[in-house]
Order: sequence, then C-alpha cells, then structure tokens
Amino acid sequence: MATLSLKNIRKSYGALEVLHGIDVELEDGGFLVLLGPSGCGKSTLLNIIAGLDDSSSGDIAIGGRSVSALPPKDRNIAMVFQSYALYPAMSVERNIGFGLEMRGVPAGQRREAVAQAADMLQVTHLLDRKPANLSGGQRQRVAMGRAIVRNPDLFLFDEPLSNLDAKLRVEMRTEIKRLHERLGTSIVYVTHDQIEAMTLATKVAVMKGGHLQQLADPRTIYERPANMFVAGFIGSPAMNFLRGRVVKSDRGWQFRAEGVALELGAGNGELTERDLILGVRPEELKIVQVHGAFHGVIDVVEPTGPDTILTTVVGPQTVIARVEPRFSGKRGDPVAFAVDPSSVNLFDAETQLRL
Repeated sequence: MATLSLKNIRKSYGALEVLHGIDVELEDGGFLVLLGPSGCGKSTLLNIIAGLDDSSSGDIAIGGRSVSALPPKDRNIAMVFQSYALYPAMSVERNIGFGLEMRGVPAGQRREAVAQAADMLQVTHLLDRKPANLSGGQRQRVAMGRAIVRNPDLFLFDEPLSNLDAKLRVEMRTEIKRLHERLGTSIVYVTHDQIEAMTLATKVAVMKGGHLQQLADPRTIYERPANMFVAGFIGSPAMNFLRGRVVKSDRGWQFRAEGVALELGAGNGELTERDLILGVRPEELKIVQVHGAFHGVIDVVEPTGPDTILTTVVGPQTVIARVEPRFSGKRGDPVAFAVDPSSVNLFDAETQLRL
C-alpha cells in the first residue's frame, strides 16, 4: 500500500495547457476517482501518474518517493485499461501470469500468485480458456487478475467498465469495491460515471477543462458541492437551480422567486440582500397540501418503478422532483413542495461558487 501525492501537475501541448496545476493527496489504501466529462483531462492525468506521459511541471510521489523521473516499470504500479488488452493466443492462466514470467519470477511462485488472484476474482474454472471464449465481464476479471499478481503500490483503472452492458457494470463495480476492501491497495480510477464515483471512492476529484473543481469524500461532494458545475454533475436527476433573491424576513432570511418563498433561517452570516441561485436536489422536495415553499404546475409525470419523477413549472422556471412511486397526479395539476432549508445550497450568481 502507498500514499499518492500530486503537486502542481501541469501539462501543455505547445501553447495549449490541458492541466492547470493539479494538487491531490490520497491516503494510504485510499480509492481516488478522477471524475469529469470527456476532455476534462482525467485520462491525461492518469497517464502522467503511470509514466505513460510526462507532465510539463510538478511532482508525483508514490509512497513518499518521487517518481516523476522514473519510467513506468520502476513506479511499481499496475494498470487496468478500458480495452482488456489480453493476448488472444494465451490461456487465461498465462495471461494473468505473463507479466511475472517476463520478470523472471519462478514458475512455482507464478502459479501460486495466479491461483490466488483467480480465486479472488472467481475465474479459477476459466484458467484453461482463451480470451475469445470469455464474456466481457470475464475478460475484465482476467485483466484485473493480471494487475493483482503484480502486488503493486498503486492500481490505476482507466474507465474499465465502459465496454460492459448495464447489468455487468453493476456487477463489476461491486467486484472492484470488494477487491479494494480485500487488498487495501491504493487505487486511482478514471470515469465519467458519477454513480461509479459515488459508490467506489473514498475521495473524488471532480475535473472540468483541466482544472480541479473539488476534492473531497463522496458525501461532501454530494451535499456541499464547491460550485454549480460540481452540483449539477453529481446526482440523477441533476440538482435544480433557481434564480431569485435573498431578502430579510421576520425569521431571518428568505429566498424569493416567482412561485417560491423559502425561509432560510437566521444563521446565515454570509447573506445580504442580493440576487442568488438556489440549488435543491429533486429528492429533497416533498409534496404537501398547504404551506409549501414551492408552488407550481405539473408538466410531466415519469414513473420509474421505485419512484416517480415530476417535471413541474414554478413561475418561469422548471423544477424536477423525485416523489413516491404511487403518485397519482397528472399534467396540469397544481402541486406544492416543502423542503428542509438545511438541505439547500446557495450559489453566487456571478462566480457560481457555493456560499
């Protein structure tokens, strides 16, 4: 196991800067997810950690040892790619152990390491097969087995589940979490899937345009996003954003917009009377008959099984709510929502930063 430290990592291609001073600290045995949309720089950063690409400046340390000047083979890392990259002519057993074979590890020691990894990943019964005779999930397990036998300081995963169907993605996500808990080895994992990030990570680094937007544990990212980009990227359906104004009220402060009057309480020391953006997650909106903070009209009703997604029109703005599965309302019906003020986020209308 090892810590990971990234200090002021920058990457430029000529005049184009694609990473803008990334600083990350990962604890020993931690699980870091680099999360963001396509083109945000997360795979570039992973390749720099792996030594497959050079940074323009900054330093990388694994286990307290600077590795910035070391080639990939000397960093004691193991990488699992989006493509399985298995040797088609080799059996599963030889695919898993091939890296050890190239390092001159004795045959008996190789067989023991392969057997342990195969047992852990439940592919022992597949050791004699060739990759062409495996399913996608089985191939990904073999690729993971090849990394496990290395016994590295750090695992690097580059969108390993993106080639799998939805059911297999869930199964392999569980396998990866179980694997991390059993091995305790530090992991850096790249994905654009916020569900993978929330379920796997001990720490999430949200990226956009080569900038680190927020680095925190999943719960903090979800409940106290640093800015509107993070707030909108995490969660499905996405957080609602409503433009309005904060004004003084008998109870302290109140957020007002057309169809909205939400008491915020008196304990908001940073507030002044000004225009703000209120962020509220769909699951925080509760249907009430009277005294709702939000009053609108139902536009779309979408039953999903475990719940119902309501798209409503509140004044000139759209608000999405996640409500109980047996909701019986229909398009055109009036609706009112209550919300706990402690569950909302307020953002500066200019900077989009959370207050």
